[in-house]
Amino acid sequence: MARDPGLPDLRVVELDELMLDAKLSIPQPRQGSVNRAELIERARGSDCRVVGVTAPAGYGKSTFLAQWALADDRPVAWVSLDRLDDDPSALITLLASAFARVSAGNADLVANVGGVGVSVLGRAAPRLAAAFRASPAPFVLMLDDLHEISSPACNDVLDMVISGLPQGSQLAAASRTEQSRLPRLRASGDALEFHASDLALDAAGAEQIFAAAHVGLGAEAAAAVTRRTEGWPAGLYLAALIAHDGHGDASMVAGDDRYVADYLYRESLDLLPEDVQRFLRRTAVLDQLCAPLCDALLGESGAQEMLRSLEASNVFLNPLDRRREWFRYHALFREFLLSELRRVEPDVIMKLQLKAADWYEANDAPAMAVEYLLNTTERDRCVRLVTALALPTYQAGQISTLQRWLSVLGDSAVAEYPPLAVLAGWVTTLTGQTAEAQRWAAIIDAASFDLVPADGTASFDSGRAMLRAFMCAAGPEQMMTDATLAVSEEPQWSPWRDQALCASAEAHLLAGTVDEAAALFEEASLVAAAAGNTDELVIAESELALLAMDRGHWSMAAAHLERALAAIDGSRMYDYATSVLAYAGAARLAMHRGDRVETDRRLTQAMRARPLLTYMLPALAVRVRLQLAKMHSALGDHTTARHLLREIDDILLHRPALGSLVDEVADLRRILTASPQGGVAGASALTSAELRLLPYLQTHLTIREIGDRLFVSRNTVSSEVSSIYRKLGVSSRHDAVERATAIGLLGG
Repeated sequence: MARDPGLPDLRVVELDELMLDAKLSIPQPRQGSVNRAELIERARGSDCRVVGVTAPAGYGKSTFLAQWALADDRPVAWVSLDRLDDDPSALITLLASAFARVSAGNADLVANVGGVGVSVLGRAAPRLAAAFRASPAPFVLMLDDLHEISSPACNDVLDMVISGLPQGSQLAAASRTEQSRLPRLRASGDALEFHASDLALDAAGAEQIFAAAHVGLGAEAAAAVTRRTEGWPAGLYLAALIAHDGHGDASMVAGDDRYVADYLYRESLDLLPEDVQRFLRRTAVLDQLCAPLCDALLGESGAQEMLRSLEASNVFLNPLDRRREWFRYHALFREFLLSELRRVEPDVIMKLQLKAADWYEANDAPAMAVEYLLNTTERDRCVRLVTALALPTYQAGQISTLQRWLSVLGDSAVAEYPPLAVLAGWVTTLTGQTAEAQRWAAIIDAASFDLVPADGTASFDSGRAMLRAFMCAAGPEQMMTDATLAVSEEPQWSPWRDQALCASAEAHLLAGTVDEAAALFEEASLVAAAAGNTDELVIAESELALLAMDRGHWSMAAAHLERALAAIDGSRMYDYATSVLAYAGAARLAMHRGDRVETDRRLTQAMRARPLLTYMLPALAVRVRLQLAKMHSALGDHTTARHLLREIDDILLHRPALGSLVDEVADLRRILTASPQGGVAGASALTSAELRLLPYLQTHLTIREIGDRLFVSRNTVSSEVSSIYRKLGVSSRHDAVERATAIGLLGG
């Protein structure tokens, strides 16, 4: 898309980089802010690793943290959170980005915790916690507006990361609402808390605020205004602004008046010219502001001068970056401005949201455009944009964001645009949500769509055929029919052609026409490499490696696996459904070479990620488990091999017609029947349910709370925990986590 010609400052640095810099930059305290040196010394001098600053809006929480950040001699990593960060992957990436800025030797940290399909709690959070523990020097991590993070998954990740803070380092978090982790940390003496009573100002603070506004205030008047505003910093600041312009006696406003904030803001707003009031009201729809965005929103020029003027006049506008190009309104002031906008100009709100979406889409930030479109009635446009962004968002690991978009749009809106329904089917299939994937499959089967899809496929019929082929619900013959249709529909330049080729190759494998399958996988790999589609490249190269090993061509297999594993490493696809076959192949190659350490490492990787391969991807799911079962049997671990056979049988209950794989399963069954019955299952033989539960053993959640997270009963969790302990050979959560980390089931 073409950039906005009125955006000169964004030509050198990409918009997303500017926005990230704004979120990670320590804001400059407002001129005339009351010095919080005493509170800062209490925080810095504390032995507590966590400092919670909890108070309603307007108590100067952000200012306190900013002053502390500037006063501390330790490196300070800063994160300004907003509503879009309530996603585990987005949150962990922000935390890693902030830490990497202030910690030498962590340049690759962000890539190591992000990427495709990363299990945030099981891999990314332990990695970041380990990086914290390894920090050569103490540091401070500051999180502003923590109340924006409310999902249980994000809070679990944050708790995991906090556990890695070394002694001498601190996390300071400002929030409007009670911080859930503080009671536990308080009980262990590891948390220091500041509340509204600590942040409330005294008469001396009031005098300082009024002096900064060039208003004289005697001791008696200072005491009176402090008493009537109850020391509320925002109220005192507004009272000073009002007094400066001689509009009434603001000190007479009672602090317990439930409308005090609106009153004071309205008094201060009335002092401004109408054009400034209109600018403030209308730009309040924006989470973050920059001059070109404001100009586009208002349909006029001059926003740069307006923003600088507002900042200089100490209106509640906070700069977010060091260039002072991005700003945001103080939260309470923004809420007031939005209420004023609804009162004065309700008809313009949606138009403003649409203009914001236009600007972001024109400036290569379509995900931000979606956030504004979701607030409008332009559902068709929003649906098409989400369709175009669905797989890239999934591949960025921001599953929660994509699921939120789909949820806000609603099932009916998704179903009404069949190409998006296909993508919803893919997302649920690749994340192992079998019931949801089946539901979408039924919706897709009944749908029809004749227009060009927004996802880049040649047609809806082709997109549906590819998903149907991989689901293989009607057997190999129908799979071949669907795959053939997709290959014929998707042209050479299509970004989906490699997937069509892989579907066709998988169908040929089930039909027993191996040479045709190999040729199709070769073509799919070349197309995927040219298009940058990592998923299909990994599948194609992994299947080619297995075929080469079956023929005894081990050096050729090694070359294929090298390409597949390099792609996984490059895209950080460690816990992704399409990576499991590569791990199984790498384990088999290592076993052939007699490298037991590498064999065990790759087996653990495959066993750890295998739960994502369900009966909704039956050919891959069975083929992976066949490979793993044969290797475990060869290593003498017949218990694990039999467990994998039971998993295969469960898949075959749902997908009994899997062509040549059925014969391979029968061969495996004969081998295991003739094998010794003894042997202890390896630690990597945790069931799918146990692997889902394992990361929660790192947290402070109780058995009941873990059950709530996983939507299972307390008894089920207790039983699975006992089984995990038995398989890992441990007797406590701590030892289970250490053992699981050591063998690669956690972190790594």
